[in-house]
Amino acid sequence: MRSLGALEAELDSFDAQPEAAAAAQRLLRIAEEALEQWIVARGEIPTAEEREGFRLLALHRQGARGLPSFNACRESCREIAYHYNMLCMEPGHEEAARRQRMMAMLAKHVVLFVSGKMQVEGLGEFCCASRPLRLEPSQ
Repeated sequence: MRSLGALEAELDSFDAQPEAAAAAQRLLRIAEEALEQWIVARGEIPTAEEREGFRLLALHRQGARGLPSFNACRESCREIAYHYNMLCMEPGHEEAARRQRMMAMLAKHVVLFVSGKMQVEGLGEFCCASRPLRLEPSQ
């Protein structure tokens, strides 16, 4: 399992690809890996189940169990699933590159959210709650 830093670095260097479905699969996997990190950090084994056809949504549900503040990234996970479907159903669509960039931004949001949740207890009460991490001076 790759570190959250490695996932963030991969997303920082992401460029839209001609193979939209392959890019969608890659971005979906990054988001899943971020949620796997959270679940493992909580001492659990990440589920292999799917919810509404996506493992990502099942992982989110598992990660939010007993921690309502984790629901702050639920809509990002649902948007990732939506963009995945669009890219796989219409890989040659004229908006495919824009859709890939949006999916990459959503995946990065999930990675940053999980990273922040692991660093600061209570983080996640608001959608963009990773902001306090950037306001603290570096140590």
